[in-house]
Amino acid sequence: MTTTATLTERYISATIRSLAPEMQDDVRTELEGSIADAIDARLEQGEQPGDAERAVLTELGDPGILAAGYADRPLHLIGPKYYLLWWRLLKLLLIIVPICAFGGVVLGQLIDGAPTGEIIGSAVVAALGSIVHVGFWVTLVFVILERTGADTGVKWSVDNLPEPTQNGAGRADAIASVVFLLLGVGAVFWDAFLGFFPTDGAPIAILNPGLWPWGITVLLALFAAETLLAVVVYAKRRWTVGVAVVNTVLAVAFAAWSLTLLVTGELINPEFLSFVFTDNGVTDETMRILAVITGFGLVAFPLWDIIDGWLKTVRARRG
Repeated sequence: MTTTATLTERYISATIRSLAPEMQDDVRTELEGSIADAIDARLEQGEQPGDAERAVLTELGDPGILAAGYADRPLHLIGPKYYLLWWRLLKLLLIIVPICAFGGVVLGQLIDGAPTGEIIGSAVVAALGSIVHVGFWVTLVFVILERTGADTGVKWSVDNLPEPTQNGAGRADAIASVVFLLLGVGAVFWDAFLGFFPTDGAPIAILNPGLWPWGITVLLALFAAETLLAVVVYAKRRWTVGVAVVNTVLAVAFAAWSLTLLVTGELINPEFLSFVFTDNGVTDETMRILAVITGFGLVAFPLWDIIDGWLKTVRARRG
């Protein structure tokens, strides 16, 4: 004949089944005594036995949580001890790794001469895959640290306090932009009249001489506009949405100007290419790869300038 287990017996059994065998008897004895005392207290207050038993077990809560307390086992994936370290590292890697993965795949596919659709698809898949892997493996490492109680060796001190956030609107930024303009203008004129590349005869310019005067005028105008923008930011003492939009337009204009000339073969001086590469036996395939890498850089730097401008705008609005 089978005897139906009481609610108390079922509760105790559910609690101790996940505990180590050497703990089970002691926990069973402790629970039997505490539950019986709590039920007796309710019976003395006039409650019915069934209602008293149910109320006591309800107050004890989920037996799994109770068992975790006895076993000193955490019921969270990552606790407060490691949470901030995990979150800071995860955010940093989720910014760096997907961008590097996306850019690396784009560059590799461009070098292989893949069609545009395949380049975009492969790069997006690589970026999404890197996000999944970063999230999984970083979290797994910290779960292991949490469960084993290992010490990461990272201790907080007042030396870890961050410096005040720079908003890119200081005097140093404006001065740097002016210096960059002067260096850029100087480099353009030096390249045209003195040359950066040593030859046995007359200097050979790197930029196509055919860009003079109008093409170079556009380039110098973009330099001047970037400098004026830096002065405006300094005058306002902060980045604004309007400034970020103008910065984006200037960056896109530079990328469009340089890429268009690169693709049409009008950016680099053909005489320079012949002197440095063709006359030295460099193959057309190598020239194509160098052109792809150059184009990638002409896109990457303006893109970073756009992102940096909007980040400064967000920080300024928060401040």
